[in-house]
Formats: sequence, structure tokens, C-alpha cells
Amino acid sequence: MTTKRHHLPIPFGWYCIAYSDEIAVAEVKPVKYLGQELVLYRTESGTASVSEAYCPHLGAHIGHGGLVIGEYISCPFHGWQFNGEGHCAAIPYAKAIPKKIVGVSSLFHYPVVEANGVVWFWYHPERVEPLFEVEEHQLIQDGSWLPTYRKYEWIVNTAVQETAENAADQAHFVFVHGSEHMPKPTVEYAGHQRSAYFDGYLPGTDPDGPERFEIKMLTANSGPGHTWQHFSGMFESFMLGLITPIDSDSLHMRFAFVLKDTTDAGELFMLDAYVDEVVRQVEQDIPIWNHKTFRTEPALCDGDGPIAQFRKWFRQFYAESDLVNLVQQAELLGVPTLPMAKGSKN
Repeated sequence: MTTKRHHLPIPFGWYCIAYSDEIAVAEVKPVKYLGQELVLYRTESGTASVSEAYCPHLGAHIGHGGLVIGEYISCPFHGWQFNGEGHCAAIPYAKAIPKKIVGVSSLFHYPVVEANGVVWFWYHPERVEPLFEVEEHQLIQDGSWLPTYRKYEWIVNTAVQETAENAADQAHFVFVHGSEHMPKPTVEYAGHQRSAYFDGYLPGTDPDGPERFEIKMLTANSGPGHTWQHFSGMFESFMLGLITPIDSDSLHMRFAFVLKDTTDAGELFMLDAYVDEVVRQVEQDIPIWNHKTFRTEPALCDGDGPIAQFRKWFRQFYAESDLVNLVQQAELLGVPTLPMAKGSKN
């Protein structure tokens, strides 16, 4: 029997289903996230929508052969048409829509927001409406940044909380990434957001220039699926980190870098080096994520960083029903599974 390394449910929040430029007008795509079959499509007016995959009529997968008709998505099997709220709007061969689905959302549609060049969809296991909004990054819309992202992506065999927790694990920056010192950020928590501020200096390399450069970096989270990093000082760069669960044990990680619109050769060199270093560090983390287990009661020491504090903050993104199920699993499996019990002193 295969040993399950994680017993964590999928946290609720806003997740990237695609970049905006990956779904064209009238295009329909089958997608698999959240352990479910989904459909991504864009109506003829340009509105992006995400629905469950299977038609409520006789169960055809709408993502395979479905068509956009105006503002509706139609099933490839019998042509039933559904609007963006999941209501059946038309049945081409019937005189009337069945009474049991009149005025009812019979094809579930996820809440969708398009912002930052990303199509976001809201997930909650109980289909609760969004509890917070997508963070829109006005900084990168001031005209001084390049208009396209430099994109990287990976499939990682781990739970969402594992990758998120890396930001709070100070010691691993030395032992995994070769940093000279453990970072000591100033961390702030505000509801669904977490912000970590780093201030420091780097030595200058030009003998005729300054001896050192001041650098600043903000690393932030808005829920479990949306992170960003703003680096400034010697140069300026912005990165979106997009984490989307494929299922409870694997995820799709996307990093999208926004670079300053500059022709300065030195600045371009540093920007490229910065991007390469971030990608290098992710690819050092992935083998560890792919094989580690989640310790619910870790033996933390005083140099580990604010891991326990991070877990208490992250726990808010698990639905109560999921936590109840987790306790029941723990009793059956004989293992502790809660990510961090309320009131824990860890």
C-alpha cells in the first residue's frame, strides 16, 4: 500500500486557472484542478468563465467539443446551452426547459475575476462565495514595465501549504540555497494577507561606484494561491507566484516576472541574474517538496523562523468541514493530521 505523505485538504482561496492570453474569445478548454474536471471558456464578449465539466443532462464533458454561442456554453452531446450563472438558457430541440432546473444553477460556475493578466477562480469546498478579493497590482501598470511576463512553471508533488511555508523557513535558505546569512524579515499579518519586508545591502562591483547598494524586498501572500515579490535597489523587478492545486497532493506552480522597461546593459544583466537565481532556488526546493512529509507537530528550534506563526495564519484557509474530516481520518489512520490546532503554543 502506498503511504500518503500529506493529509491536508485543499485550502480555499483564489487560484490561477490560466494566464489571460492563454484563453481566446470563443475558446473552450478542458482543465483539471482541485481533483476535478473543469471547463475554462471565454464568451464572445470576452468574459472568462470556469464551470464544472459534466452536463447535468446526460453527463457529457463540456470541455471536449463544447462550443461558445454568444454568452453561452453549449454541450457537445445535445446542444444544451448554459449562461455564466450555470442556468440552462436554451435546449435547441425542446419546447421547454425541465421544471426541475428552471431558474436553478444546474451547471456550477466558479466565481471568476480577471486581473494582473491572470484568470482567477474562487474555490471553497462548501461553495461559499468569495471571502476576500483578488489583489490587483497597480504598481506594474504605471507604464514603466515591460508588457509581457517572463514565465516559468513546474508540477510539484506536494500540498499547497508546504510550498507556502517555505517563506517562513529561514534556515533552509542557508542549507538548501547557499545563502551566507539567514534572512531576518519584518513580518506582518492582516487577515488573509501576509507581508515580509527585507532590508539589506549588497557590495558594489564597480571600483568607481558606490561601495554598497541598498536593497529592499517585499514578499507577500494573499490567500494560499497568490504570492508576489517586489525587489528594488540596484534594479527593480516584480514577480507573481501562482500556486494552483491539481489535487490534495500535487500542484501547478507558475512564476511570472515583470521587468522594468530599460535598455541599460548593466541593469538588464542584473535583472537576468535575479530571475535565474529565483528559478535556481525553486528548482533546488522541488526535490525536497516532492519527497518530504508534512509534520503536524514538528520539533522546532529557536533558529527555524516563524513557522508556527505562519501555520496559525494559514489555518484560516481550511474550511471547518475539511478540518472535521481531517480529525476523522486521523482517528482511522492513527496519525495526527491537523495543520495547527487552535490555541497551540507551538
